[in-house]
Amino acid sequence: MFFFTLYSLRLRLGEGLRLQIGDIDADRMRAQVRNAKGNRDRFVPLPENTLQILRRFWQTHCNPASLFPNRKCGLKKAHLATTSLDRGGIQTTLRQVTRDCGLKKELRHTACATVMPPT
Repeated sequence: MFFFTLYSLRLRLGEGLRLQIGDIDADRMRAQVRNAKGNRDRFVPLPENTLQILRRFWQTHCNPASLFPNRKCGLKKAHLATTSLDRGGIQTTLRQVTRDCGLKKELRHTACATVMPPT
């Protein structure tokens, strides 16, 4: 669910971890991203299917503040969590998923040259 939300809203990892329930505006179909890059707030479009999935996910954990609460004590006690998911755990899981899918980051060498006028 977390990765789907990051992908569909085009968020960075830290932005997704900071999402709160109040940041989702279902009437205007947008999400507010607080303290984004450059410590600026921004709004991103919220697709209908993402909103529906987030609503179903919230019914599972019912945390009053965090959209993705920490589940150290299990999913049944996620409504009591005061912190969001662990950043290191998310990064480890993402690396494992990309490794299992066979995705590799390709580095392409780019030739950089400055065109000098003839003298």
